[in-house]
Amino acid sequence: MRESLGADVGLGSERICEIFAVCFATSHKTVLIGGGEEPFYQPATEFGGHHKVVFRADYAASALHEVAHWCIAGEARRQLPDYGYWYEPDGRNSETQRIFEGVEVRPQALECLFSLAAGRLFRVSIDNLGGDSLDPFPFQLAVWQQVQCYLRRGLPERGEQFRWALARASGAETDLTAVNIPLEYIS
Repeated sequence: MRESLGADVGLGSERICEIFAVCFATSHKTVLIGGGEEPFYQPATEFGGHHKVVFRADYAASALHEVAHWCIAGEARRQLPDYGYWYEPDGRNSETQRIFEGVEVRPQALECLFSLAAGRLFRVSIDNLGGDSLDPFPFQLAVWQQVQCYLRRGLPERGEQFRWALARASGAETDLTAVNIPLEYIS
């Protein structure tokens, strides 16, 4: 089932960066850049400069995830480094991990739809290898429920623009109403 939704042989990080540039480099003065040791958002530091969405190494999944955060962040948040969000590194306790997961539901749901549009597999990221061990299913379910909400109600405007461009480039389904994502895909 997972293979029929995405074989992880889809668009690579360079192509994803190109598509992002076509969608947003002029209209939002924002570029997507790989090679970061850690993902980070940097608003433009000079008048007329570009904002930078930096993703980890050359990982396509990291690129899609960071774009999801950017698509959700409002205008005020996009003026702040890393959108003004806190980040607790790997090694979180159970309570902090659940807070982290609550913040990650919407971006990971959007990342799931981007992954599908780009012809890539999606895996929920718990991002806490050195921390307390928790059952991942509640988080996976929450991400899947948010995906269903996006399928019914639509994506944020920039998210839909990017998803549609990814789908066109990869040959995936562009009509969001035709997409069906079973819970098993969110793992």
